[in-house]
Amino acid sequence: MIRIGFTYDLRDDYLAQGFSLEQAAEFDTRETVNYIHEALEANGYVVERIGGVKALVQALASGKRWDLVFNICEGVRGVGREAQVPCLLEAYGIPMVFSPSDTMVVTMDKSLAKLVVREAGVPTAGFRVIRQVEDLERFDLAFPVFAKPLAEGTGKGISANSWVSDLAELKQTCLSLLTEFHQPVLVETYLAGRDLTVGIIGSGESARVIGVLETLSKEGAEAGGQGFYNKENCEEVLEYVLIEDDLADHAARVALDSWRALGCLDAGRVDLRCDHAGIPHFLEVNPLAGLHPYHSDLPILAAKAGLSYHQLMGNIVKEALTRLSAQIPLDCCSGS
Repeated sequence: MIRIGFTYDLRDDYLAQGFSLEQAAEFDTRETVNYIHEALEANGYVVERIGGVKALVQALASGKRWDLVFNICEGVRGVGREAQVPCLLEAYGIPMVFSPSDTMVVTMDKSLAKLVVREAGVPTAGFRVIRQVEDLERFDLAFPVFAKPLAEGTGKGISANSWVSDLAELKQTCLSLLTEFHQPVLVETYLAGRDLTVGIIGSGESARVIGVLETLSKEGAEAGGQGFYNKENCEEVLEYVLIEDDLADHAARVALDSWRALGCLDAGRVDLRCDHAGIPHFLEVNPLAGLHPYHSDLPILAAKAGLSYHQLMGNIVKEALTRLSAQIPLDCCSGS
């Protein structure tokens, strides 16, 4: 029987340390951890909860090993935060679910991810990285633009102020984001079209799209798209619609090209937005997509496409095991 170690960052732990709700937004709730644990066991796996990177260090130092690690750790700060657990597991030769450390670094830095997919021929909006307010003296993109932190997720730092119509507004927005998030600001040409999310399972040429979801704003939604407020209150202010038309086919191709170019593995999401002509452009990829069955985009998308939560989780692990079977015998890492 396959023994799975389960690494995660628990939101309650960080709130207890004084993090604000937005600062802790990327960490998982106890409810999400319970759902994942239950789904893995329902698929026949033996699950051991580990916790975050420091708990993993202690477990490894004590001699613990697992056949496979299901990793959803976000880390706390820096472009390499999602790579910390993968790096440790790679150092110990322990197989894991989801993308490796190098992919996690590139996808966390949204500008690097955009450069990679653009080189692969994937359409993506023009962008500039603002590391200090003085960088705006050389700003040359046409307005309107959209500004957000370079290396955040879950809508952190995105609000009605992210849509910017002139240089004076952009300076104010960038100064606010630089001060609050202590990282560069990504400024992109604003794409005015439809907001799409593509769910993917698999790796490389075996990767496949399970569905294309369009996000629509309802009454009460904050301007600025899928910002922190809208994501936290998605059940009330957002509507998700599975689309199955020519646009969905186009979006699926763009998403798969992006997924493969970035070397993402097993499962995740690619976020796209259409320009004024209706052409889907790459925004970012989520190699550690949220996995709450009723609150996170990937499970919502899967359910609308006819894939239950337990089936989704089972398929994710099966993809990892299939990918790993030719590389590392799964019985080589069992331990206490």
